[in-house]
Amino acid sequence: MRSSGAIPDGADRNARGAGARAARAAGADDAEGGGARPERTLRAGYDGRLPERPRPIVIVGAGGIVRDAHLPAYRKAGFPVWGIVDIDEGKARALAAEYGIRNVFSSAADAVAAAPADAVYDLALMPEHVPPTLEALPEGAPVLIQKPLGHSYAEGAALRELCDRRGLVAAVNTQLRFAPYIAEARRMIAAGAIGEVYDAELRVSVTTPWEMFPQVFGLPRLEFTMHSVHYLDLFRSFFGEPSGVSAATVRHPEKPDVATTRSSVILRYRDRPLRAVISTNHDHDFGGEHEESFVKFEGTEGAIRAQMGLLLDYPEGGPDRLQFARHCGGWHDVPFDGSWFPDAFIGSMGVLQRFACGEIDEMPTSVDDVLRTMAVVEAAYRSEDIEGIDPEGIT
Repeated sequence: MRSSGAIPDGADRNARGAGARAARAAGADDAEGGGARPERTLRAGYDGRLPERPRPIVIVGAGGIVRDAHLPAYRKAGFPVWGIVDIDEGKARALAAEYGIRNVFSSAADAVAAAPADAVYDLALMPEHVPPTLEALPEGAPVLIQKPLGHSYAEGAALRELCDRRGLVAAVNTQLRFAPYIAEARRMIAAGAIGEVYDAELRVSVTTPWEMFPQVFGLPRLEFTMHSVHYLDLFRSFFGEPSGVSAATVRHPEKPDVATTRSSVILRYRDRPLRAVISTNHDHDFGGEHEESFVKFEGTEGAIRAQMGLLLDYPEGGPDRLQFARHCGGWHDVPFDGSWFPDAFIGSMGVLQRFACGEIDEMPTSVDDVLRTMAVVEAAYRSEDIEGIDPEGIT
């Protein structure tokens, strides 16, 4: 284990990556042979621990997600925020005043020139603004990149190459993996509480006020890349790489400026009897009575259901809830602390800092790993392009 002040060098990061790939391959072999499933191993990054000596953070971007999640999370965890950057310096100064941040900049280059040598950079930016910002960072710096990792797999691969070229210790903020109810469900499943998982379902049927996110208007891609990427990434973090993806995603007839907003995805795991499905509908504009936002895991010994309250009656939100049941038994509440916003953001920043300081040997949200999520996203879009099998051709 390294001292907490050391940033892993490129050779050691490569060695760790090779070890992680070998471990994943071994896990896949075990699963194919009927042995341990990926979800039955609780990886170090998911143990909920905080970094022993948190490093100073420089946030690039001062938008709503920083106000509502990043800064509240870091304050709650005791992570020091050294500085904040935004091209709208007034916006950055307003957040700095609210959170006691002493250093405000209008460019990443100016922030880098003044920042401490051990700073960790948090990029809360749309994908198109990430490459020039990565180029401005010090070589070898730890950096947390806002999801998605590009608008396409090709863009994600280019970002991965850029990070590799500059030796950056790069992670992606796929923070749903660390939401408190997900973290508790992950621990329960790893401990065997529901036996072998044979069904995983995530369903969202809500009204999403897209006017709150003007940056998405006019994008050719929306639902998979900007929203369901969370869910595709979540299932990957439990079950590993799918062997196939089937998907459909459609527009709303009265929303010409917004790309597809309703989707269905099936992740296929051909070597195990697992159904993994994701259904999203952002156009359920009929009141809250039948809104849904949950993820459910069913297994040979029981089931777990987590209600994701953040998306209900958005942006007000509804209650989170985690429940557990045995076969033919009633559902019982499982206690947990916190919510997706802001607590999950503690996990995504914390795991990056722990890896950068040598406290853990692998980073589950590395750019390498999340690029595989972007491959699943790309497969979903290609499946949509194929449009399924025409039954007229069946004779």
